[in-house]
Amino acid sequence: MLHPDRLLPADPQTRAIARDLLAGIVDLPLVCPHGHVPIEWFEADYRFPDPAELLIRPDHYVLRMFASQGFSYDQLGVSGGEPAVDARTAFRTFATHYDLFLGTPSRSWIDHALYENLGVTEELNENSADRVFDHIDAQLARPEFTPRALFTTMGIELLATTDSAVDDLARHAALAADPSFAGRIIPTFRPDSVTDPDHVAFAADIRKLSDLTGENIATWSGYLSALRNRRAVFAAHGATATDHGFATAQTANLDPATCQTLLDAALSGTATPDQAARFRAQMLTEMARMSAEDGMVMQIHAGSSRNHAPVIQSTYGLDKGFDMPTATNWTVALKPLLDQLGFAPNLRILLFTLDETTYARELAPMAGAYPVLRLGAPWWFFDSPAGMARYFDQVVETAGFANLAGFVDDTRALMSIPARHNVWRRATAGHLARMVAEHQLTMAQAARLAEDLSVTLARRAYKL
Repeated sequence: MLHPDRLLPADPQTRAIARDLLAGIVDLPLVCPHGHVPIEWFEADYRFPDPAELLIRPDHYVLRMFASQGFSYDQLGVSGGEPAVDARTAFRTFATHYDLFLGTPSRSWIDHALYENLGVTEELNENSADRVFDHIDAQLARPEFTPRALFTTMGIELLATTDSAVDDLARHAALAADPSFAGRIIPTFRPDSVTDPDHVAFAADIRKLSDLTGENIATWSGYLSALRNRRAVFAAHGATATDHGFATAQTANLDPATCQTLLDAALSGTATPDQAARFRAQMLTEMARMSAEDGMVMQIHAGSSRNHAPVIQSTYGLDKGFDMPTATNWTVALKPLLDQLGFAPNLRILLFTLDETTYARELAPMAGAYPVLRLGAPWWFFDSPAGMARYFDQVVETAGFANLAGFVDDTRALMSIPARHNVWRRATAGHLARMVAEHQLTMAQAARLAEDLSVTLARRAYKL
C-alpha cells in the first residue's frame, strides 16, 4: 500500500540519490529522547484493548481534525462524562472519514502504522472498517503487540518519557529492575506544574514538592533546593534532560528579594498576570542555572497557547487537540538568560518553536553563535514533510548541521513512533540529495550527515 519512493524528490536523478541515502539510514535504530508515551504502558506491559484505543483516542491530531468537521469527541470513543460510543463504532466513524487526513502528516503516520506495523492489506475506508478493525483487534491479542514487544520490533534504542517533577518515578524504578525487559526507558524532568503559578495543578503539586523533599518551599532558597532535590532524583533514574513548556520563552534575572515576593504571591494564589509571567521568566533562568550545575540538557518548547478551547478542557481534559501556535520573540526573550549563561561550559539548551518565522530571523543566528544553544527538530504542527523542508532551508545555511539537535518524535501515540522517524529520514534524504545534485555536498558527506541527522545528533544533544 505504501510506495517505496513516497516523499522522495520527483526529479529522477535526485530521487536516485535520495534512494541511496535513505537505504543507509532507514533501518538505523530509533533514538527517541523526547516524547509523551506513558511509562505505565511498559511497566505493566499494557494490552491495548481495541484498535480505537491504539490509533484514535491518544492522538490529538486525530481528535482535532474531527472536531474541525463538527464531530464530538464522544463519537470517537472519548468520554466527556456521558457514555462514549463503543470502540467499533468509533473506528467506523474514523474509517468512513479517513480521507479527512489526505495531505496531512497524520495520514502518513497512520498509513505507516496500518500497513507496515499492523499488517493491514487493504485500504481503510467505510467498506473495510469492520474487517480492518477485526484484523487489528486480532493483532493486539498477540504477544508481539504489547508495548514491550513493540519496543523491540520497532527498533527503539532509547525512549524518554515526560514526567511531572513530583512523580515518584516508582514505575520507572520497577521497569528498570525487571529482568524480563532489556529496553532503555528514561524519565524527563518536567517542572511546569511547580514553576508556573497559572498551571491548573500548581497548588496541589507545590504541596507534593514540599512533602517529597522536606524543604521549606516558602523561602526562595528552600524552593530552589526542593527543585534541585527532584532533579537529582530524576538523574538517578537515568534522566538526561528537563523540559519546559511555556507560552513564551521570556527569561529574567531578578534579585533574590524580588524573587521571594513573586514566590509569596504564587504560593498564596494572589499572583497577578504580570507577577506570574515574571515568575515563569525567572524560573527558566533558574532551570538553566541548575542545568549548568548538574549537566541535564534543558529543552524549551515555547509558543503554544495550551488548551485554547475551555469547553474541551472542562469536558474532556487537558491535551485534547486545542493547543494553538503563538508568535515568539526569542532574541529578546532569551537575552537575560544568555547574558548570564550563554557561554556556560556545562549547559546545553534545545529550542523548539511553533513560530516558523523565527527560524531564519532569530533561532538559526543564535544557535550559530551561542555555544549553549541547539535547534530542536520541527515541532508539532511542523512535524511534516513540508515543515521539515522549510526547516532545513531556513536554518542550515546559518547554523549548519552541527548545531541541530537531530529528531524527536514527541508523540503520545506509540504506533506513530517509527512512522515519524521514517518521514524525517525520507525528508533528510531528499534534502541532502538535492545538495548532492547541486554539487554542494559529495555523496560521502551526505551519507555521513544523513546518519548524523537520523541518530548521532540526537544522541549527542541529549548526552545519551
